[in-house]
Amino acid sequence: MNAPNIRRRGIMLVLSSPSGAGKTTLSRLLLERDASMTMSVSCTTRPKRPGETPGVDYHFVDEVAFKGMIANGDMLEHAEVFGNRYGTPRKPVESALASGRDVLFDIDWQGTQQLKQTARDDVVSVFVLPPSFAELEKRLHSRAQDTPDVVARRMAKASDEMSHWAEYDYIIVNQDIEDSVASVQAILTAERLRRARQVGLRDFVVGLAKA
Repeated sequence: MNAPNIRRRGIMLVLSSPSGAGKTTLSRLLLERDASMTMSVSCTTRPKRPGETPGVDYHFVDEVAFKGMIANGDMLEHAEVFGNRYGTPRKPVESALASGRDVLFDIDWQGTQQLKQTARDDVVSVFVLPPSFAELEKRLHSRAQDTPDVVARRMAKASDEMSHWAEYDYIIVNQDIEDSVASVQAILTAERLRRARQVGLRDFVVGLAKA
């Protein structure tokens, strides 16, 4: 017998970590394996990197357009990282949540705090830690995306980023990526069952009483 399809509100699932801890790989695997989830596409003022697709990886905008979105209230959150601005457009996220789809966010602690201030009931936050500093540095070098100077800057910033771990709902140490994916999936299963998110539950229960 099939389980009843009870209408629910979507979740803002936030994944944060220092660069190199594995949240990008974790995000990709979650999206591949969960049809109910969509990725939040951020706006950024940084230049497009090789292989990135506008509208898929980021919405690439200039400084003037970015500031205009903030002024108009069109950003759910925004922050400056390494001299570039990043922010989440409001309308696509709100539309997805209302339709019962979960939205995945790859943002830092600053953006997470802003989301919690504006939509705390919708936010589920997860901080991803590396197993060690040595492993973090090894991962940054092995992905060959940044110069040695940039890697050094990211390592210097990692301590500050990790100091915000206690502000998150859940903590995962990413020793093994498959274990980490399973942990996030378990979190999602539990959070989707919260009574307050099952907005169709009242109608379902009323229907049971009439059956």
